[in-house]
Amino acid sequence: MDGPDGYVMVFAPAPVLTVTIDQPSDETELHLHPGGQGVWQARMIMSLGVPVVLCASLGGEIGQVLEPLLITEGVRLKRVLRDTASGGYVHDRRNGARQEVADVPGHPLRRHELDELYNLALGEGLRAPVSVLSGPGEPSLVPPDLYRRFAADLGANGGRVVADLSGEHLDAVLASGLFFLKVSHEELLRDGRARSADEDELTRAMYDLHAAGAETVVVSRAEQPAFALVDGEVLEVVMPRLEAADPRGAGDSMTAGVAAVIAREGDIRTAIRTGAAAGALNVTRHGLGTGRLDSIAGLVDRVRLVPAGNRPQERTTPEELADRAAGR
Repeated sequence: MDGPDGYVMVFAPAPVLTVTIDQPSDETELHLHPGGQGVWQARMIMSLGVPVVLCASLGGEIGQVLEPLLITEGVRLKRVLRDTASGGYVHDRRNGARQEVADVPGHPLRRHELDELYNLALGEGLRAPVSVLSGPGEPSLVPPDLYRRFAADLGANGGRVVADLSGEHLDAVLASGLFFLKVSHEELLRDGRARSADEDELTRAMYDLHAAGAETVVVSRAEQPAFALVDGEVLEVVMPRLEAADPRGAGDSMTAGVAAVIAREGDIRTAIRTGAAAGALNVTRHGLGTGRLDSIAGLVDRVRLVPAGNRPQERTTPEELADRAAGR
């Protein structure tokens, strides 16, 4: 993460409160954290040593709890207070797998709240070298046109816009242009951008996304290597397999890794390799958007970008990874 000082503005319009019930030993534990895509991305960006300005809206009793929790995370919080309520969820992980107990998405932002949030985030984004546009969780909370305007205004003023979106929100930002786009193959299938998960079909979808406005595109493929469209070439992101403790959050961590490197003026290929390493390390942990900088740095050198195609993957044990991170 060498390079000149830089930071990232993360647009997280509707963070949520996450409550997780766990029992790793004899005693039951209760964990309260701020969550949502933008929060998880911000957490990983900070793990990589890059400061974050988080722009969000908070409201209701949940919002009152979220604000101090977000500040404790270490982000520089810029928030708009809402008349409507923020959302949250409760998960029970005592049996090993996550079981949803309750999910409250929150209420859509009202017009004046959207105006205030847009002005706040735009001001911060114009000062940041990189801005990450994260999804609102429930699509109805924030209209796609807000994202379109945001991407257009930042891009027109020299900002680098990184997006991790799908559906109508992705359609909106593509019309304005993006520096980097991360999308999953499941989202491409769901949105009708790809007819199957075949390599040829995903490649076609990536070129379509590039033609629509995304300079660089990465498609995550669950446990399979991601594809990256860089400078007109489709590459496979080949890396060691690691045993997952919690498979969620890898894509968000990948986006965060890319944004962190670009904010420090790194090149796009190093950014993708760092993002892949951050995503791989995240799934070995139970906390979303978490990871040790030394461990991620130790894994980056083992991530390769090769011409797309079937490639065998090496397998790395946790002991080998620890030795590499320690320089042994």
